[in-house]
Amino acid sequence: MRWITRPGWPGHLLAMAAGALTTLALAPFDYWPLALVSLALFYLGLRQVAPRQALLRGWCYGFGTFAAGTSWIYVSIHTYGGASALLAGLLMLGFIAGVALFFALPAWCWARWLRRDETPLADTLAFAALWVGQEAFRGWFLTGFPWLYMGYSQTDGPLSGLAPVGGLWLVSFSLALSAAALCNLARLRHDRNALVLAVALLAMPWVSAGLLKGKAWTAPAGAPLTVATLQGNIAQSLKWDPAQLDAQLALYRDLTLGARRTDLVIWPETAVPVLLDNARGYLNRLGDFANSRQSALITGVPIRQEIEGQRRYFNGITTVGAGKGTYLKQKLVPFGEYVPLQDILRGLIAFFDLPMSDFARGPADQPLLQAKGYEIAPFICYEVVYPEFAAGMAARSDLLLTISNDTWFGTSIGPLQHLQMARMRALEAGRWMIRATNSGVTALIDPQGRITERLPSFEVGVMYGEVVPMSGLTPYLHWRSWPLISLCALVFGWALWQRRQGRRRDGARATQ
Repeated sequence: MRWITRPGWPGHLLAMAAGALTTLALAPFDYWPLALVSLALFYLGLRQVAPRQALLRGWCYGFGTFAAGTSWIYVSIHTYGGASALLAGLLMLGFIAGVALFFALPAWCWARWLRRDETPLADTLAFAALWVGQEAFRGWFLTGFPWLYMGYSQTDGPLSGLAPVGGLWLVSFSLALSAAALCNLARLRHDRNALVLAVALLAMPWVSAGLLKGKAWTAPAGAPLTVATLQGNIAQSLKWDPAQLDAQLALYRDLTLGARRTDLVIWPETAVPVLLDNARGYLNRLGDFANSRQSALITGVPIRQEIEGQRRYFNGITTVGAGKGTYLKQKLVPFGEYVPLQDILRGLIAFFDLPMSDFARGPADQPLLQAKGYEIAPFICYEVVYPEFAAGMAARSDLLLTISNDTWFGTSIGPLQHLQMARMRALEAGRWMIRATNSGVTALIDPQGRITERLPSFEVGVMYGEVVPMSGLTPYLHWRSWPLISLCALVFGWALWQRRQGRRRDGARATQ
C-alpha cells in the first residue's frame, strides 16, 4: 500500500499497471470488476503525492491504459498504412504518450485544487466528478478520442440500468464514486454518521441500477422490419484497387440479388468504393430491384459536392429503393479520413497518403435517412463512439444504423471494442441498432444493448433478422448530460469551498 500512495517510480509503475487493467474490464475480456480495481488504485495513488508527482502519476496511468487498450493502432499503421515495424512502433508510442496527457492534467488538478484528505466524502464525490470531466474533455478536445471509457465495462454489468437514465458518463461517474468510496470506508470507521453516508453513497448507484435494469423506456412505433445486412469481407489491400472495382460491385450486387426479400438491405461503409456520381447507374438499377421488392437499400459511398466553387469529398451514406436520403459523415478519423497539418505530413510516409484520407466534414444540420416510413439515425464508423453526438441524432429517430470498415483493425481487439460502444448507444437510446461492417462485427442490437443476430468475422455473408422501430425518449435522450454536468459543477464547488474552509481553519490555528 505504501508503494501506491507514496511518491516515486514504484507508485508510477503501479499506476501504469492499474491503467492497463482498464483493457481487461472492457471487451472482449469483460472482467468488469477490474474497472473498480483500476479506479481504486488510481485514486489511492493520488492520495498523498504532490501536484508535480500527481502529474507524472496520471500520465503513467494514461500510458498504461492506451498502451494496453489501443494496440490496434500499430496494426493500422504497419499492416495497412505501409510504415515499417520500427516507425509504426514509434508513431504508436508517440500517440500513446500524447493521449496519456488527458489523465495527467486532471491528476495535477486533483492534487492541486480538489483533494481533501480530512473530508473523505467530499474527496470521493470530487474524484468521481473529475473522472467524468476527464472523459468528457477527452471526447471533445481536438475532435476527441472517446475510446476506453470506463463506463463501457458495464454494458453487460450490474450498472447497465443507469445508461438510459444518464448515459455512459453516469455509469463512469458511479464506478469512480464506488471505487473512491470503498477506499475511504476504513478512514471513516471512527465517524459513524459519515460511515453511514459513505455506505449509502456507495450502495445508491448499484441498487438504483438493479431496479432499473431491463426497464423499457421506449415503445414499439410499428411492426418489426426485416433486415438483410451484407458483409463483403473485402481485403483492405484490395478495397481501393481500381482493378478490383468491378469484382467488388459484382459481389454486393450478387449478394443482394440472391438475398431473401426484406424491408431493409444494408451495405457497409464505402461498400461502393467509387464516387456516387460515377455509381448512379449501378445504384439506380439496384434501386429498381429494391423497389420491386418494396425494400430500401442503404449503402456507404464516397460523395463529391460542389461547395462555394470548390469540390469537396465526403464519406457518405445514400438510400435507394423504398427510402430516401443522403448523409455526410461529421466526425472524421484523424489520418484515416483527414490529415492534420497535411501540407507538412503528406508525402512523408505512405500512412499519410492513405486512400480517401482527404474527406471534408459534413454539416451538423442534416436530416435523417428515411426508409419504409421511418426515421433512421445514421452513424459512419467512428461517429458511434461519441455519446452526446449520437444522442442528438438518436432522439429524432426510430432506428439506429452504424456502418463501418473495421478491417483497418485486423484481428486485434479493436472491432470488439467498437461493437461494445455501439451496444452502449443502443442501450442509452432505447432503440434497435443495425451494425453493418465490411469484415465484422456485423450485428443486430436490441434496445437493451443485447446482440440478437451476428455474423462471423472475416467471412462473406448475409445476416438476416428483425428490428422494431421505437418511439419515445429515454431520460438520457431527453435531458442528455445536463443533470450530471450540474451535479459535477456543484461537487466541484463544494470541494473548493471545503478546501477554502480548511485553509481558514489552518490559518486560525497558526495565529493562536
